[in-house]
Amino acid sequence: MTPVALRRATASDAGAAADVWLRSFASALPTVVRPRSDDDVRTYFREVVVLLRETWVAEAADRVVGLMVLDRDQLSQLYLDPDWRGRGIGGRFVDLAKRRRPAGLNLWTFQVNKPAHRFYERHGFVAVEYTDGSGNEEQEPDVRYAWHPSLVTHDHPPSTTDHH
Repeated sequence: MTPVALRRATASDAGAAADVWLRSFASALPTVVRPRSDDDVRTYFREVVVLLRETWVAEAADRVVGLMVLDRDQLSQLYLDPDWRGRGIGGRFVDLAKRRRPAGLNLWTFQVNKPAHRFYERHGFVAVEYTDGSGNEEQEPDVRYAWHPSLVTHDHPPSTTDHH
């Protein structure tokens, strides 16, 4: 199996991270209308996400295969290249996020993304708010999940194999 390293993103990762986001979004959320073009997404990753947020990438075989973005107590992005799902990378990202934000995390996901609901619930997150989507730019109903260490008894222990 190809080793996967998690590391902080650098400016040179912005294009590859945006491409992972685009492929993952198209694969996982085919019914959700994106309000921004591919070029807009790439510009946002280059000018905002990688430079101004705590952005992490998963790298395997010298290419970016996943990304995670933390913004204060928000796990604001977690996307994997579709070919790299099911290999434990998402769980490693969540473990890293919990170590980076030990006081707790929140995240939003679309209500139609049932695989994401199952994934986050397996990792100790609890659905705490449902909306009609009027607060997001896709206008898609969503759900906010929260994780707090005091509320979880079946949480996974942190991985010791992450590369920082």
